[in-house]
Amino acid sequence: MRIQSAIKEKITAQLTPTSLEIIDDSDSHIGHAGAHPEGESHFKVVVVSDKFDGKNKVERQRMVYEAIKDEMSNHIHALELKTLTPTEAEDK
Repeated sequence: MRIQSAIKEKITAQLTPTSLEIIDDSDSHIGHAGAHPEGESHFKVVVVSDKFDGKNKVERQRMVYEAIKDEMSNHIHALELKTLTPTEAEDK
């Protein structure tokens, strides 16, 4: 839970999300390249934040990557992102 907790803390601090869902999907990748025996290498993250207003998909993803750059460079092998504004989240 160390990496997952760091992701939550850093995204919360940088993007003040109205909703944040973090799923550790590492068990689905056991034996694959980049998978760590201790897990916490593959994540799915859904972030809903006002800070995404007026930003395109790439800009939003860069904001998330910037928030968790240390984890991305040191431990996370794969990250699936969904970034939404509160209005977009309501529409879904």
